[in-house]
This record gives sequence, C-alpha cells and structure tokens, in this order.
Amino acid sequence: MMMNLTELQNALRELQGERLISFEMLLEALEAALISAYRRNYGAEANAIVVIDRETGEYRVYHRRTVVDEVSDPKTEIAKKEAGARYEPGDFYDEEVTPKNFGRIAAQTAKQVIVQRIREAERDTVYNSFNEKLHDLVVGTVQRYEHRNMFVEIGKAEAILPLSEQVPRENFRINDRVLAYVLDVRKTSRGPQVVISRANEGLVQRLLEREVPEIANNTVEIMGIAREAGNRTKVAVHSNRPEIDPVGACLGPKSTRIAGVSDELRGEKIDVIRWSPNVADFIKNALAPAKVTDVELYVDDDTALVIVPDYQLSLAIGREGQNVRLASRLSGWRINITSESEADETRAQYLHDRQERGAEDGEQGGDSEEPEEPEIDPELLRKLEEFRREMLDPDRVG
Repeated sequence: MMMNLTELQNALRELQGERLISFEMLLEALEAALISAYRRNYGAEANAIVVIDRETGEYRVYHRRTVVDEVSDPKTEIAKKEAGARYEPGDFYDEEVTPKNFGRIAAQTAKQVIVQRIREAERDTVYNSFNEKLHDLVVGTVQRYEHRNMFVEIGKAEAILPLSEQVPRENFRINDRVLAYVLDVRKTSRGPQVVISRANEGLVQRLLEREVPEIANNTVEIMGIAREAGNRTKVAVHSNRPEIDPVGACLGPKSTRIAGVSDELRGEKIDVIRWSPNVADFIKNALAPAKVTDVELYVDDDTALVIVPDYQLSLAIGREGQNVRLASRLSGWRINITSESEADETRAQYLHDRQERGAEDGEQGGDSEEPEEPEIDPELLRKLEEFRREMLDPDRVG
C-alpha cells in the first residue's frame, strides 16, 4: 500500500517547522494513528502493528505473533513448525493483514488521533524547553489579567505570574515587557503551565549573576539573600580570592552594576553585605548602614543582643523594623537591638525572661511522673527460686 509520499513529507515537514517536533516523532504519531484506525474498523483482538517505510512512504499492517513451541493462544502465538525453520522461540512472526480499502478508512479515522498526538508532542516540547529554564530568567509580554493573576506570553508558551508572586506597587499594563524568574514548570491536562515570579529572591540572584562577572565565574559567591520585594534586599557575598573585594565587585564602577539590578527591580534598594564566618562580625555587617558597638551571642537560643549608639538606634531598627528584620533573616539569628544607654537594662530583662522560660520548662518537665518499675509476679519468683535450689542441690549432681 502506498501513500502519496510527497504530500505526506510536505505535510509532516510543515508541521515539524511550525511545531518544532522531530520528523521521526511525527511518523511515530502517524503509525499510532493508523493502528488505532485499524483496531476501530477491523477489531481490537488482533495484535496489530503498522510500519511506515521512511524512504518510500509505503505502509503495511501486520498481525504480530510470538513464536513458541506449543501454542496456547492462536491470536498471539504461532508454533515454530508453522512459522518456519528460520524462526526460534521468542521471535516475532509478522503476517501482513493490510486491508484493501484501509487507505480510505485510515484517512477518515486517523486525523483526530494524529492531531492529538501532535498536540501532546508539542506540549512535551514546550515543557522540556521551559523545564531547562527552571530557576532562570525569562522575558515576556503582558497579555491579560484574570482574578488579579497576570498572564505573560513567553515565546510559544503562556506563563502565569500569580498575585502571590507579584511585587506590591508594581503596575504592568497590557503589552508591557516583563522580566521574571521561572519558579515552576508543571504538566497539566491543558498543557505545560509556567509559573513565574517577580518577588522571589532568585530573581535578585540571577540579576546579580548577569550584571557581575565575578559572580558568574564563581570568584564571588552569594552566601544569602533576604528580601522584602519592592522595598529592600540584603545580599551577603564572599570572595574566593583575597585580592577581590566582593562588595566592590557587586557595586561596580560608580555603583553601575548594582544600579542595573535596582533598575530591573523598579528602584528596589539593594544592600550588599560582606559575609563573615564570624557570626558577630556578620551580624554587624548585616545591620549596615547602622554602626554597631557590640554583639553578644547567646548560642543556646540563637539570639544576638546588639548594642548600638543611642543616635543609631532608629537607623539600626529601620523603618517599621525592616532593617533588623532583614538582618535577622540573612544571618539566621534572632536579633535584639538596644542602645548603649539601655544595654544593661535590656540584657538583664533578657536574662530574666530566659531564666523564667527555663523555670517553666523545668516545671513542665517536673510534672511528668517517674516511670514505675514493673511489678514481678510473686509466684514466678517462687518457682525461679525452687529451680535455682534444685540445680544447686549436691544430691542431684551426677
């Protein structure tokens, strides 16, 4: 049986160009469609396969059976004697069963299956292409809003920027350009769903990697990011080469590099902090631009008492507590800030509160009763004692 090879190849090549699906994948989809058409019209009980010749375009339908010594199911098995000497048990025996009018039936019934397979292949192609961009930057165009979620066209896919991943006070209009961070790529019944974010810390990290060559080549490492999207971000950096200043590298000449990041974030302030393995020093750096007099660490509950000059107290705390909040998240320590004039009182209060918490925990622990020793059956003890005496009785020895 022959298909019009030129028309077939032209149609599949056109689909290949439009859908970015391999020619071989399209032929496999066509074979699957022809099998479906055959089973629909000639019965599903036969173990049918369809093979399309990649060179000539000729297609044939075969009834495939397995060669066995003794046949138990004639529909799926054939005896070695009947198959012929060149077949061994376990081989496939293919018998052509191509119907004469199969071409017309296949053309009528296979179209829908082919389209479906092509859609599935296209979805897989889109999914794989965006899965490679997971946790990376993408640029798209705002298409519409639905229930305050933004939908963005990114190449051949549509991404969603959920309300939870949007930055407060950022307003995008239809057809505006959007640069975002790929947060997730999911497979759904309607195709791949790309979830992007403007609020995630990963956006700041990727922007810094793009703007700062020393980060891109791992000379400078980002050790941590604490962000309140739309307002302020603190980034801790460390240099793997002592001659490279990590903070200076991120700022760039006349702060042009960090300004580029801030511009992409629509003016969000970026504080670049020098990371230190010494926790007290790191906390001091994290509270910049405030100056810190001393840091007292209480390791047992990960709390740091930070003492600052009186005139630096409001700066250290920040507007609505933002500076200390970000420093705490960046360092991983609970930070309690006090001024020099109130340091003694604050320290005493903290120690008193901690002692009370310890006493409460002790009382709660004291309420638990000591486990009682299990009672031993007196009768069991008596029998064990009798057994011991019998074993030790000298009259029983020998």
